[in-house]
Amino acid sequence: MTSEKKQEFTLRISNANKTQMITILYEILMCYADEAIDLLGAGKKDDAVAALDKAQNCLDELIRSVDRRFELGKNLHRIYLFSKKELTVAAATGSMNKIWRVEKNIRALHEAYKELETYDNSAPMMENIQTVYAGLTYGRSALNESIAAVSMNRGYVC
Repeated sequence: MTSEKKQEFTLRISNANKTQMITILYEILMCYADEAIDLLGAGKKDDAVAALDKAQNCLDELIRSVDRRFELGKNLHRIYLFSKKELTVAAATGSMNKIWRVEKNIRALHEAYKELETYDNSAPMMENIQTVYAGLTYGRSALNESIAAVSMNRGYVC
C-alpha cells in the first residue's frame, strides 16, 4: 500500500464513527487483497504473503468487533472466520481464486455498510483530533496539507 493511501486511511479513521470504521477496515482489507493478487501475478510470493498477513490483521480486527449476541453478528463472525481461513490457504498455496472469493464477499459487505453509513449519524470515535487543511497552497501541482490545533489530549472516546 502506498504511503499516500495510508495517509488517506489515517485521516478517514481519525474522523470515523463506528460504522465508518468497519467500512474503512473492509477497504483496507480489499486494498491488501488486491496488492497480494498483483504480487502473486508478478511472481513475488513472499511479498504477497506479507500483504495477505496484513489483510488477515484486518479480519482479526473485524472478528474482535463483532457482537455475537445477535444472529447477524454470528453470521458475520462465520464469514470473517471463513475469509481468514481462505486467506491462510491462499498464502500457503498461492491461490488467487481464494483471494478473489474473499474479496467478493468483503466487497458485498462493504456495499451494505456504505448504505448503513447514511443512517448512522453518531459522533466520531476519536475526539480532540488535529484539524487538517488541504489545498493547492504552494504550487500549481503540489497538494500541501497543514495540521492545526496541536493537542496532547487526543484519542478515542471512552
